[in-house]
Amino acid sequence: MARKKLYRPIAAMAKKIREYRALKNRPRDSQRFALDYETMRRPLTQKRLPVRAWEDVRNENRLFTLLCRQPRFGVGRTVTRKSWLWEYDEPCYWVITKVKVDYTAENMDHGRAWGYLTFRGKTQEEVREIDKVMYHDWRMVPKHEEEAFKKFTPVPKETIQYLPYPPLLRAMILAQRQKEGKPITEEPMINLQKAMASSLSDGKEKAVGTPV
Repeated sequence: MARKKLYRPIAAMAKKIREYRALKNRPRDSQRFALDYETMRRPLTQKRLPVRAWEDVRNENRLFTLLCRQPRFGVGRTVTRKSWLWEYDEPCYWVITKVKVDYTAENMDHGRAWGYLTFRGKTQEEVREIDKVMYHDWRMVPKHEEEAFKKFTPVPKETIQYLPYPPLLRAMILAQRQKEGKPITEEPMINLQKAMASSLSDGKEKAVGTPV
């Protein structure tokens, strides 16, 4: 029979104190993501940024570098990322709804932010925390351009209804038509809708069997 584990209140309290001290002494984001722009190293870890990121670091901004210059830290403004502008034709952006600034940072350019995400023209309904705020990749959409930037007309997707037969099967179909004396006026094609409907009906027939 296993011995019942005794509850030791002093040990439990000591564990909570250690966890609290570790949480309190952990480096802030302003310390973790601080950067020496001359050596391109982070002072806390002495890690050097990849060479391909140097151009963006020199020319682009972090999110809070933009927000700290705005009234109310940019609540209600629209921000996007350079990588989104280059990669997608559909609009991708965040609408800022809440900001929690790290006031211990030297220029108050660190913190956390929340908002509504619109990715490739589709807006999410729930407020989410904005990730990758420390990347030198963010751009503020000017107010007079917000309406045009958000305007998006979805392009209807083209549905393929017919596909050509494989070469061997196509040759067999044409030979069969020629043998039957039928005129070969149209190219034989696969009707995808009919093929999908027949496969679904076959699946239902197989599912219905004799109970054992």
